[in-house]
Amino acid sequence: MFLGHFAVGVATKPVAPKMPVWILFLAPQFLDVIFIILSIFGIEGLRSDGNMDVYGQFRGNIQYSHSLVGALIISAGAFWLGKRFWKTNFNGWVLAGLCFSHWPMDLLVHHQDMPILPGNLGGFPLLGFGAWNYPVAILSLEIVLAIIGVVLYFQWAEKEKLSARWYIGPAIIAVLFVLQASMDISNLP
Repeated sequence: MFLGHFAVGVATKPVAPKMPVWILFLAPQFLDVIFIILSIFGIEGLRSDGNMDVYGQFRGNIQYSHSLVGALIISAGAFWLGKRFWKTNFNGWVLAGLCFSHWPMDLLVHHQDMPILPGNLGGFPLLGFGAWNYPVAILSLEIVLAIIGVVLYFQWAEKEKLSARWYIGPAIIAVLFVLQASMDISNLP
């Protein structure tokens, strides 16, 4: 659900106009940023359910970054960053909300690999509704979310009568969305 995460961030710009679009774009991916860091150290990683290049055909060892409690802790850190650097609780809540939005979106698509507690303490059942089993439907949803996100940003920028420089970032984001969607389409089973 990479496109979907990014799209939620871009769509948030009208709600948080003082925050840079790049941080709104990145905030929904904070859980994956932590995942990458933990993967570098061998704490987390991915395993294939067949062909790793096929859209959605992998399971994650995401015991910390994508646990429900882990997502809440990372979101609390995002709140602190938002409040610290953009000086209001509102901006903190925006970043925390964007960060946490990652978890329910992943819950929808992931196979059962998302724990409740970090490290799957307590051995509770792993969560995930497995919508990646329907890759065309999920990829279509992601593309729709990406289009909505970019359209909302451009509508806000037009209403605010922003200079051309405000369109550069979202234009780049739109191109990245198209490239990501193209790669995902080429990897459909």
